[in-house]
Amino acid sequence: MEYVNLDAQVGDLPGTLDPSRYLSHLPSISGDLPPGARAFATDADHYDFRSLRCVKDLTLRVVRGAGGEEMEVEFQHNCWKHDQDLLIRYVGVSGFFIDPADEGRGTDLGAVILDEILPHRDGCSHEIACWEGTLTVVCRDLQATWTEADSSSES
Repeated sequence: MEYVNLDAQVGDLPGTLDPSRYLSHLPSISGDLPPGARAFATDADHYDFRSLRCVKDLTLRVVRGAGGEEMEVEFQHNCWKHDQDLLIRYVGVSGFFIDPADEGRGTDLGAVILDEILPHRDGCSHEIACWEGTLTVVCRDLQATWTEADSSSES
C-alpha cells in the first residue's frame, strides 16, 4: 500500500490501521480515477470502520474470470458487521496479481484489512490487503455493488 498504513502506531498501541494519509490524498487524485473507481473510493462509508459498507472484515469468496479482460471478485459479509455482500466487477483488466502470505492458500486470503485505489496509466489499480495476502487488479474501471447477503453461507 502506498498511502494506507496497515501498521500505524497510536500512542503506545502498535498495529493500528490508519487510512488517514490516503483519505487526505484522495481529493487530489480522485479526478484522475475512472468514474466507477472514483465513486467507490470516495464513498464516505468506505473507510468508516463503524459503517455497514466499510470493506474491512469482508472475506474474499470467489474470483471469476481471472486472466481475462473482465473479472468479478465477490466478498462475503461479516455477519457481525455487514448486512450485505460486495461484488466488484473489473473491466479492461490489464493486470491481476495475488500475493498469498502462504503459497498453499491460493485465493484464500482471509478477511480484508483495507484497500487502496490509485490512478494508473491503464485506468486504476485496486490493491486489497487481506490477513493472508494481497490481491491487486489493474483495470480500465471497476463497479462496486453491495448485494443482498447470501445467508446460506453463514455458519
